[in-house]
Amino acid sequence: MAKKKRIGFIGCGQWGPNHIRTFFFNPGTQVVRICDTNPARLKAIQPLYPGVQSTRDWREITRAKDLDAVVVATPVSSHFEIASDALEHGKDVLCEKPLTLKTFEAEALTQLADRRKRILMVGHVFLFNQGILKLKELLDQKTVGRNYYFHAKRTNLGPVRRDANAVYDLASHDISIFNFLMGAEPTVLSAVGKCYLQKGVEDVSFVSLEYPGGVLAHVHVSWLDPLKVRQITVVGSEKMITWDDLSQTAAVGIYSKRVQADEKFYRDFGEFNLLVKDGEVLIPSIKHVEPLKQQADHFVECIVKRRRPVSDGRFAAGVVRTLETIEGLLDASRR
Repeated sequence: MAKKKRIGFIGCGQWGPNHIRTFFFNPGTQVVRICDTNPARLKAIQPLYPGVQSTRDWREITRAKDLDAVVVATPVSSHFEIASDALEHGKDVLCEKPLTLKTFEAEALTQLADRRKRILMVGHVFLFNQGILKLKELLDQKTVGRNYYFHAKRTNLGPVRRDANAVYDLASHDISIFNFLMGAEPTVLSAVGKCYLQKGVEDVSFVSLEYPGGVLAHVHVSWLDPLKVRQITVVGSEKMITWDDLSQTAAVGIYSKRVQADEKFYRDFGEFNLLVKDGEVLIPSIKHVEPLKQQADHFVECIVKRRRPVSDGRFAAGVVRTLETIEGLLDASRR
């Protein structure tokens, strides 16, 4: 029987406990230590996992000689310092998204992981969502024909964060999805946003992107919306596809809808017609598997077999590069 990978966790706030739970029940890992600066969080979590040690000093985890890997789920501003210390001390790292605030930091972490021959993976969890994987499969098969544009909407009433704006918090998901689907980074960007609740922290933003081949993408994110929405629409020359993460019965829908020129002969522009073709809607069967579990399984496989993760440092740096460009546009609009 293979020896279990011993893992330490830094950050037990909103998302950290989900990581702890997922790895605790993973047959290939052992949860050894947890860390948080808030003693109340440690007190609440530790009884759930008997035998797990706790600390308020993250260096006791990044520098522990008996750990194989570290999971970082702290505010994004601390990712670079913590992840770099873990890599320097020989740990494989799974870090929450976005990897860093600055592109040069993300690139530095990627280079450090390469030098130390460590696995660096970033928690772009939607790359392990079965609906998104089906969407990727359909696009790779050219199901929609030529890609025209993508539209994403990710809204809810809260949770409002102080350490990052809605773009870093929410749009990072959709940018990672679009980069994954396209296998590329956007080449043209524009963005607008407003800080209604906190000075200097956008709680709503509209982002426009253009990918190679003239594919447009639009992202609407907000903490100030009455409805929780997690949706993507893909429009192509032959078909259209929708993804709804909150749907229990139709996570992905394939629409046989398109617009085409009238194929009959016409003598002048006045006789030219564009015809709307409306057809059936196909709802493919998609197995519901927790994306976070799939992500944890992938991380374990990568650290055991020394394989490159889907969401490795280079992929994550591309997302940060886009986010940093958007932040520059928003910063200019604040002045």
